[in-house]
Amino acid sequence: MRGATTYQNKTVAKAARHTRDLTYIALAVGLISVCSWISVPTVVPFTLQTFAVFASVLLLGGKRGTISILCYILLGLTGAPVFSNMMGGVGVLAGPTGGYIIGFMFVGLTYWLFETALPKRLWMQIASLVLGLLVCYAFGTAWFMLVYGQRFGEVSLVSALTTCVVPFVPVDIVKLALALMLARAIEKRIKL
Repeated sequence: MRGATTYQNKTVAKAARHTRDLTYIALAVGLISVCSWISVPTVVPFTLQTFAVFASVLLLGGKRGTISILCYILLGLTGAPVFSNMMGGVGVLAGPTGGYIIGFMFVGLTYWLFETALPKRLWMQIASLVLGLLVCYAFGTAWFMLVYGQRFGEVSLVSALTTCVVPFVPVDIVKLALALMLARAIEKRIKL
């Protein structure tokens, strides 16, 4: 009888953990979506998406953070207006700036990789997020050059970087710093 009770307790605890994880992932998807709506329209819109991606990964860890980014992308793919300017659908992801949205996955995956290989320290968090962001920039820029080139004519790497990356670097560094401060403040009060 005691073995059955122990099994039931473990099953209930596991179900509670899964429910908690799903709730946090859903909240992160909501955060990324709302932050994408806060934007300054340019060729590549300035949004708070990157801040939300950083915060989600820092707060939830690599695995749950990456899942939340994937869910956000899939939600937008279905047509839900979760991307900048309250847009959604395949057309946004297939457009010139869609590679940057897909590139958010690299931020989560890089963090997850670092997290499994190294102890969680501030330098690890910063290094993994910066490396993930650089991969996101590279993927997004290659995507931009390919799609823009097919639609409007060839664009040089320098021109693409000047338009799509250089203006965002200082802003993204600030977003990363703010996400780190937010994550540290929340972690002091709540264990996620």
